[in-house]
Amino acid sequence: MAEYQYPGRCMVCGGTMHVTRLKCDTCESELTGRFAPCRFCSLDPEMLAFLEVFIKNRGSIKDIERELGVSYPTVRGNLDNLLLALGYGDKAQTQTRKPSKKEILNQLAKKEISSADALEMLGECDKNQSDNESDFLNGGEP
Repeated sequence: MAEYQYPGRCMVCGGTMHVTRLKCDTCESELTGRFAPCRFCSLDPEMLAFLEVFIKNRGSIKDIERELGVSYPTVRGNLDNLLLALGYGDKAQTQTRKPSKKEILNQLAKKEISSADALEMLGECDKNQSDNESDFLNGGEP
């Protein structure tokens, strides 16, 4: 008999699927009930693939960037999304603190990020600083 991947989510309504029957291949014994699925079974294929790359590269973001051909911010975003999907806090908790310009330059000096990634991250710093200055000038908090 063919084995299928545990879907995790209902294809009709998107609700959570539950395993309700287990069977022994050796003695044909069956057990019915409501069984908790593994934490990773409900991940979509893209997140599962990212998790596998993350583990294979021992969490080295630089190596993950290289293997996937994506930028540092993309890897961090994928990691944040994976944490959310696994139930580790809400979006505000998993959002990584934006590195300062000094931290970005230090990462670049240590070759932890590429120059293209550093430019992208520095651009984000400038954008965030401009947004904060605008808020402050308009009576908001800095």
